[in-house]
Amino acid sequence: MRNNIIHPGADELVYEIREIVNVANKIEKTGVPIIWENIGDPVAKGEKVPDWIRDIVADTVKNDNLSFAYSPTKGLLATREYIAYERNLEGGAQITAEDILFFNGLGDAIATVYNYLNKNARVMGPNPAYSTHSSAEAAHAGSAHITYRLDPKNSWYPDLKDMREKIISHPEISAILIVNPDNPTGMVYSKEMIKQVVDLAREFDLFLISDEIYSNLFYGGVEHKKLASVIGDVPGIAMRGISKEFPWPGSRCGWVEFYNTSKDPKFARYAKTIIDAKMLEVCATTLPQKVLPKVMGDPRYYPYLAQRNAKYQEKSQIAYDIFSKIPGITVNKAYGAFYMTVLFNEGVLKQGQSLKPMNKQAGDIIAPLLDTDMQDKKFVYHMLASRGICVVPLSTGFNSDLNGFRMTLLEPDMKKFKVIMNDIAAAVKEYIKS
Repeated sequence: MRNNIIHPGADELVYEIREIVNVANKIEKTGVPIIWENIGDPVAKGEKVPDWIRDIVADTVKNDNLSFAYSPTKGLLATREYIAYERNLEGGAQITAEDILFFNGLGDAIATVYNYLNKNARVMGPNPAYSTHSSAEAAHAGSAHITYRLDPKNSWYPDLKDMREKIISHPEISAILIVNPDNPTGMVYSKEMIKQVVDLAREFDLFLISDEIYSNLFYGGVEHKKLASVIGDVPGIAMRGISKEFPWPGSRCGWVEFYNTSKDPKFARYAKTIIDAKMLEVCATTLPQKVLPKVMGDPRYYPYLAQRNAKYQEKSQIAYDIFSKIPGITVNKAYGAFYMTVLFNEGVLKQGQSLKPMNKQAGDIIAPLLDTDMQDKKFVYHMLASRGICVVPLSTGFNSDLNGFRMTLLEPDMKKFKVIMNDIAAAVKEYIKS
């Protein structure tokens, strides 16, 4: 080309969660049946959307002609008023409908939030990271994502000392990202932990971003607190959506809530930039916005979520009981979302470890991919070829310097779930000993 047309952050756009599907699809064609544990789509995994939610969607399509029309740029006023009312009932930072902006899923929101941030301003996020955030932030800056450590020896809670040190050593950090409940670890922040992060943001004049896409999916005796409940006067952005809760991932319906824009003129201007950017796209999809208050306001909604959460809690316990008995790995129970992370302890993964593939063709497919320094990625490829189980490596999948993998708690058939967990555990033990 006449000029360099490549974005400086192009190499940071990595999404291993889906990229490993390409390898799995090739292996599947060799006759190896694949068990998909790589992506958090409850519907694709077999969870049934309740008939009453289906009926609400169908009735809205049938009887509301405006569900086919554009919505206002910020989103339907009635829906934003519903969200603001429900949020304000919980206490903490108070918002109005004007503080809410709808997007076509949180992927759209995440891309916009980072894309319109000053290129010299950085957002520090967790390690392990959720790759949509880490890749988008790194691409925006044209530099590797700056992270703070989540401590696997302390229930995956953030290392506040590390967080403080990173803020001091990187004056370009302008915001702190938390994912609560966390993906990939299943950790849920306590109110006190969020408060300490808020205090750091206040001390260093930063704003906060809280990804709360799983905010109503928590269990095991923990209580989830939204950022709004403890943010005080610190500027912040919360991200919500319906893809995991209803679940309706194909709706591509998410929104952000801006807190305390009046407290800082720079943050207010930044928020306006995000809104102005959405103006160029006209609006987000209308139908799910129409449906949202009807579903969330239905008396069956929260009992339905409680039933789902109870199943995730049961599966979290089952998986923990299986993996906690394996020497050489660290595992914590999940208390939110529907993922668990298995961590290989330092020194456990070594050169030369392997698993026998189900057939020669599967082995040939992964052979060139094993030329990598990412030891956990090697394990993931070996397990894919030998067991047909597709999980995501922690290193490349979640921008981490730790070796491990993420699996889901989504399999609805409890007997099948136990078989899958035991098969993964057997692969881990065999690989470590090889």
